[in-house]
This record gives sequence, structure tokens and C-alpha cells, in this order.
Amino acid sequence: MSDPNNETDPSPALAPIPRDECLRLLATQRVGRLAVVDGDQPVIFPVNFSVEDDHVVIRTAEGSKLDSSKLRRVAFEVDHIDPERREGWSVVVQGIGHEITTALDPLSERLRSLAVDSWAGADRGHWVRIDAFQITGRRLSSPPPA
Repeated sequence: MSDPNNETDPSPALAPIPRDECLRLLATQRVGRLAVVDGDQPVIFPVNFSVEDDHVVIRTAEGSKLDSSKLRRVAFEVDHIDPERREGWSVVVQGIGHEITTALDPLSERLRSLAVDSWAGADRGHWVRIDAFQITGRRLSSPPPA
């Protein structure tokens, strides 16, 4: 068991990531996970996305992702893990989902111009914007070699 008072403890360090770095890390990835509540059950979907400022944007088909995210609280998570070094980071966005497929406001029009290429193929003609009310992150770092 590791001793938190031992300065030579080789345990990994878990540290919060500042909001501005969370946003930068989000922009480095193209696949994340959208968490919604469908009926009374939580469900997580892998999705392609893009990000601008405090907005995450996904494209989806009709169905539970779309239905469960419109004007509802959602969570979105992106991470990067290096299993060999036991290091990585995770960023979580909590917010409200808004369908912006036909919205005419300047923000929605700008967000629909972002590159969000769906790897799943098929018709992904619906756009969902997540307006973040909280963005948090954590980084797991291995200690330097002794």
C-alpha cells in the first residue's frame, strides 16, 4: 500500500487539468463517448465530434442518441491512455444537448460548418450541440524513474 506522506512513493499522480487545457485536449481527438439517459437507463455511445469554445458538436441519425439528448442533460467524455506507461488523461463535459439541424442562429450555422465525419456511415443528418456548463479533467502521470 502506498504511503501519501512518503516522498519516495512511486505511485502515479492524479491531478486536475485546468479548463483551458481541457478544451485544448478535447480538440486533439475525434472520437468520444456521449452519455445520455434513455428511458430510465444510462447509455453511452461512441461518437465522432468536433469542438469549438464550450460547444461539443456531434452528428447522428434519428434514434435514441438524438431523442435522449435534445434539451436534456448529457455528459461527454474523451480520453487518451498510454497503457505501457500507465499514464493518460480524461476530460468530461457536462451540459445540455440541443438539436441544431435546422437552427438559423449564427452559432448553430457556424457549428454545422465544422468537420464532423461519422465513421459509422449511413445518414447522420442530425446535428447536436452540447452547451457545456462544466468541463473537468484529470491527468494520471507516472512518477519519474528513481
